Amino acid sequence: MSRDEFEEKLNDFILKLERMNFSYYIEYLKNPKKIIFTNFLSGAARGFGTAFGFSILGALLLYVLNAIVKYNLPVIGRYIAEILKFVKFYMH
Repeated sequence: MSRDEFEEKLNDFILKLERMNFSYYIEYLKNPKKIIFTNFLSGAARGFGTAFGFSILGALLLYVLNAIVKYNLPVIGRYIAEILKFVKFYMH
């Protein structure tokens, strides 16, 4: 490999690193406070999303169970009615 080819490949490599914002990534890795803060925010967002999603799914499940009880299905309706009584008791 000649010197010109080596310099060309080196320049290509440097351009690729600049396009990837590699210097920003290195500065990010050097700052542990920034890493901790970023991870804390992402964990809090994940936790909030999980809680919100579970609340929506739980409300939807209660709505469906309530609709099943209204149709007065013989076997399933009695058990679901008991479950809904417990849920309503603990909600108040």
